[in-house]
Amino acid sequence: MSSHGAPARIAVVSAYLDPLRRNPEELVSGVWRDFGRVPGAAKRAGVDVTVLESAWKNAELEVEGVRCHFVCEPRDPFVSLPGGRKLRRAPHELLARVQSHQPDIIHYKGLILPAQARRLAHALPGVPILAQDHGTKCPTGWRARWYGWGFAPLTGVMFTARAQALPFMAARALRRDLPVFEVVEGSSPFIPGDVAAARNATGLRGDPCLLWVGNLDANKDPLLVLNAVSQFAEHSPGVRLYMCFRHGPLLANVRQRIATDPRLSNRVVLLGEIRYPVIQAHFQAADFLVQASHAEGSGYGVIEALACGTTPIVTDIPSFRRITGDGRRGALVPLDDVDAFAAALRDWCGRDRAALRQQARAHFERELSFDAIGRQLRSVYDHVAGT
Repeated sequence: MSSHGAPARIAVVSAYLDPLRRNPEELVSGVWRDFGRVPGAAKRAGVDVTVLESAWKNAELEVEGVRCHFVCEPRDPFVSLPGGRKLRRAPHELLARVQSHQPDIIHYKGLILPAQARRLAHALPGVPILAQDHGTKCPTGWRARWYGWGFAPLTGVMFTARAQALPFMAARALRRDLPVFEVVEGSSPFIPGDVAAARNATGLRGDPCLLWVGNLDANKDPLLVLNAVSQFAEHSPGVRLYMCFRHGPLLANVRQRIATDPRLSNRVVLLGEIRYPVIQAHFQAADFLVQASHAEGSGYGVIEALACGTTPIVTDIPSFRRITGDGRRGALVPLDDVDAFAAALRDWCGRDRAALRQQARAHFERELSFDAIGRQLRSVYDHVAGT
């Protein structure tokens, strides 16, 4: 609550500029598919929230019942430097618009643009600033010191899982005494569907039917999953794995691994990119989602799976631990452990799949839905306003 007894006024602020210079209407209608959903959920939880975004064109839109202000600077927001580099100017117009709203708390989107966060603190002295991580890689060297300077005025920081803050604090990119709050980064509008209908629509099959959703890169480690599925196929010859991906730096390695293993060659299908929202039917058709990521800001694929009632079998990293309820609603496997991943497949694929689907969806609604995130934000805002 604010000092006046009314709900605290929250300004959700982003200094990020779309590099393709698209107009706000285009971004909101299709590019940023979940734009406004989280602030809208916070509003439903009783929060007085306004969104203010840097943009290439001025616009004022209402999204999910929240007033969203897109603010264009009156001059080029970048200064050209020798060698073709560009330096971001202070977003004076955005800062003035935030000041005009007289917020009680600023919710700064992303652990990015630390200089702009510092300018925001200078423009609104005494106003608490909460930054929310959206998958920023922990900086090192001089960048860590730059982050530490820019984010020094923060009142608190939000991560999907508290443990994700530890590398930033160890690198001094964030103050070691900075309060850390757990708020899930994002959610999904996906819903469960009829499994048989989804399989007819997608062509997916298998007993069990496994789904991979993610790029074929070293961080997500598709080769570990393939090795585990190869082991698992000895015990469950009916297994099928379908791999959806947009980018494939390891695609040649993946193809070779599949082609040279008879336990995989007839059981793994590379689907490539399946666009949103068509991919919802693939989640609905699958029995389990498999991922072997080494690091994730949250894990939208895992969240989307749980939204559809599909149980994840994933690596034991902080964000997946948080999303699966410490492994109560999905398997958590040690990193780089093929045998453990295969064992998890044998264990979870032998369980009552209808019951797992119901439990996965119930967990999503309680902990990961947009309304659940709105409640989490309300709790954080109330805590900060009370202190």
